[in-house]
This record gives sequence, structure tokens and C-alpha cells, in this order.
Amino acid sequence: MKRLIYLVFGLIVLLMLQGCTSREEGSVPAPSIDSEAPPAISEWLKSSASSVNPEKPITLGFSQLGSESAWRLANTASVQDAAAESGIHLIIENAEQSQTKQFEAIRSFIQMKVDVIAIAPVVESGWEDILLEIKQAGIPAVILDRSVNVKDTSLFVTTIGSNLYEEGVKAGKYLIDRMRNQPGPIRIAELQGTKGSTPSIQRGEGFRSIIAAREDMVITQSAPADFTEEMGREVMRTFLDVPAKERPQVLFAHNDDMALGAIESIEEAGLRPGIDIIVISVDGSRKALQQLAAGKLNAVVECNPLLGPQLMQTAKEIMAGRTLPKRMVPPEDIFTQERAAEEISKRKF
Repeated sequence: MKRLIYLVFGLIVLLMLQGCTSREEGSVPAPSIDSEAPPAISEWLKSSASSVNPEKPITLGFSQLGSESAWRLANTASVQDAAAESGIHLIIENAEQSQTKQFEAIRSFIQMKVDVIAIAPVVESGWEDILLEIKQAGIPAVILDRSVNVKDTSLFVTTIGSNLYEEGVKAGKYLIDRMRNQPGPIRIAELQGTKGSTPSIQRGEGFRSIIAAREDMVITQSAPADFTEEMGREVMRTFLDVPAKERPQVLFAHNDDMALGAIESIEEAGLRPGIDIIVISVDGSRKALQQLAAGKLNAVVECNPLLGPQLMQTAKEIMAGRTLPKRMVPPEDIFTQERAAEEISKRKF
């Protein structure tokens, strides 16, 4: 009986050993996502793996025209801050008031194959060829702050910036109202910006279109002062270096910096800015509003430099394939002495 038990036990062990040997010699496939996971989970894992890398950020090349004024510095800071907040990769080049340098920067942007090119043009003319190069490279262009004078407006997507002509109109309307009870002739001096620039052209045209209603209002002196405080000071000295009866009664400066420099020259000449000479400027900087509150400026037409958020949103809309209006204008105001004090704390530049 014991032999039979040992024999049965031996057969069982032998069978178990053979089973183990067959498993070792056979090929057992390793578990995998495709073979073991349910189809839906498998596809989800595949799609997740393919989207691990974040989407490439938009690259924006921006040709800034310079750093000639407080307005321009605020404009640059607005673009830089908005790019950082929106996750857009910004490459910015300062042209230092040179259109040639702007062309060089733009061609470098084309070589880099940026997604969008933004340009704050130094002057209006001479842009046709370089904009054509941008278009042929397949890169959308946006004009910021100023305008370009081209026959083919399809060379750029949109323009973001103030209605510069309307700014001149506002300045003219203020003057007409201010001098409504004063008999002429009324002599006006004009400090223009950079010669050939959009603000200089359009602000001057808008201003003239209004004062033309009074034949006794005459612009007796006009000269460019490059939008800088130093040049405003120097040119105003030449305006005042005339016989007293020929001195201007009004100064229209195309920006605050030139007006601030001119105010110094008016005081050097022993005159009272804001009283002996009515002073009107454009921009709305904190420093100008301080002089407005002090009575040395009479009116400041607002020109908003904080265009960065609009530019970044425009870049995103373009890359999303959306249609944009050809011109986008921010809301703006005009400040008088009565409103100056309450506005100073609100200014960001």
C-alpha cells in the first residue's frame, strides 16, 4: 500500500515539473498599453503623451522708433509688460529715430521667422518696399501708434493708435473757445514733432482745420523740435527772440516734452507761461498735468501710450485666423486746469 502511495506522489511531482518546463520554454507576451488596456484608455494615453510639450508661444518682433519722450518710454514699458503677462515672446529693437535702423531690425525679424511684426514708424513715407518684404515672407504686420503712407493697405493687417488728426482738432477747439472774446490778430507759435512723422503732420492739420474759422488767428512761427524737451527749449528761445510786438500769444506744442522745455524758455524771457502765452500740448504725462495744475499749461490733449495689451491681443487674434478692423483707436480726453489735480494720480507715465 505504501508503494502505491509513493508511486502516485511521484507521478504528480513529475507532471508538475513538466508543466513548469513548458512555461519556461514557451513565449509569454509582456503586458502593454495596446494589448492590455481598454481601447478608450489606450487612445487617451497616446493623445496625452503627444501633448506633453506645451504649445509654442507666439513670437512678436517689435521695431520701436526711439525713446525720445516720457510718452515713448511709457509705450515701450506697456508693450513689454503686456507681452510678459500674455506669455508672448517679445523681441524689441529701438531704432533711435532712424528709419534705416527700423529696416535693419525688420529684416532681422524676417530672418528669425517671427510670427508677427509690429512697427512704430519714425516717419510716414518709405514703407512700401519693406512691408512687401514682410508680406512675401508670410508674416503679418501691425502698425502701432503712428501711420504709414502706402497705396496698398493690404501690406499690413491693422493700425493700433490714437486719432492724431482729432487730437489737433481738440487743441484747436479749445483755443477757439478760450480766445472767443479776444480780438485779433492772435499770433500762434507751433512746435512740431519729428519732420515727416504722423503726429507732426496730422496734429498740425487737425489744429489748422479748426482755427481756420478765425482769419485773425495766424500761425506766425512753426518749426520741428523732434518731440524732445531739449529741442522744445531751444526752438522756443528762437521764437521769443523777436521784438515784443511779434512775440506769440499762443503756443501749440505737438507733445508734452516740447511744451515743458518751452515753458522754461518762456520763464527765462521774463514771461508767464499760461498767462502771457497760452500753452497747449498733447500727450497727458504726469509732469505735464502737474504744470497744468500749476497754471503754466492751459490744456493738454490726451494721447494714450498704453497700447501693449491691445497689441498682444491683436497678435493672438491674428494667429487664431480672425478678421480685425483696419484701425483701432483707444478712448482719449482733453484736460484743462480745472481737472488737472484729480487726474495726476491716475497717470501711469
